[in-house]
Amino acid sequence: MTVRLSKAEKKIQYDKKLCGLLDEYNKVLIAVADNVGSNQLQNIRKGLRGDSIVLMGKNTLIRRCIKVHAEKTGNKDYLNLLPLLVGNVGLIFTKGDLKEVSEEVAKYKVGAPARVGLVAPIDVVVPPGNTGLDPSQTSFFQVLNIPTKINKGTVEIITPVELIKKGEKVGSSEAALLAKLGIRPFSYGLIVQSVYDDGSVYSPEVLDLTEDDLIEKFSSGLAMVTSLSLALSYPTLAAAPHMFINAYKNVLAVSIATEYTFPQAEKVKEYLKDPSKFAVAAAPAATAADTSGAAAPAAAKEEEKKEEPAEESDDDMGFSLFD
Repeated sequence: MTVRLSKAEKKIQYDKKLCGLLDEYNKVLIAVADNVGSNQLQNIRKGLRGDSIVLMGKNTLIRRCIKVHAEKTGNKDYLNLLPLLVGNVGLIFTKGDLKEVSEEVAKYKVGAPARVGLVAPIDVVVPPGNTGLDPSQTSFFQVLNIPTKINKGTVEIITPVELIKKGEKVGSSEAALLAKLGIRPFSYGLIVQSVYDDGSVYSPEVLDLTEDDLIEKFSSGLAMVTSLSLALSYPTLAAAPHMFINAYKNVLAVSIATEYTFPQAEKVKEYLKDPSKFAVAAAPAATAADTSGAAAPAAAKEEEKKEEPAEESDDDMGFSLFD
């Protein structure tokens, strides 16, 4: 004979279980569980068994347990979960990779019919084609302003029709039509809404970032820090090379404008005093380029000459064309 626990005893057990999970795990996925059935939730638990645990419960009870646990242990990190406990949500405690666990949870989605009064999570479009319904059902389509025609004794929808828009409530006519057509437009499952990782809370979209995305964002941030540092003349590690180069340019400009000099400026001053040295320095490079460029056509011409057969003249044969 099973002993039924009172509500107070159930709360005590739940509190012990949640506190144990808070002590053992430091990564949590907060998932919305709207329209998720018990069988579906059981399949999700089976799929995550091993390194993850799904915990459902009343938000008020979870909040109280987290607050009590934080006071007892002094660990205030889990208090960041309190603002996220809104609506029908569950906690997925895990020791595995957060992205892999999130992808595993997303696999367990089940198709569902459109029920009356339900808010549509997506746009519902009825595709064109044969419905398999008899012609007596045409009046039903006319009520919903769906263009149809009779083809081979059945009703056929001519063009695609947007039956329900996202955010609208499903009406009785729309629900009845989708049921007649056998369309289950919605799919439900646990949807990860937020991620808690060792005290930090962020969006699940962060889990989809690749190394290239991180490098791109880091480079963009580094460029902004460099620009800001240069504008404020505030030295930072990112702006230091640019500051040194700008300082060198300023010192070089002063050296050129005055009698003050230093070894690095001597060569620049020599070029400015005698611009012909620019041509002398550039001549060897240009000559090498011209030589390499001209060598190829010359070699090609020589090969053509070698390939042409030697033509014998008529004079060599002892007579000419007009003899």
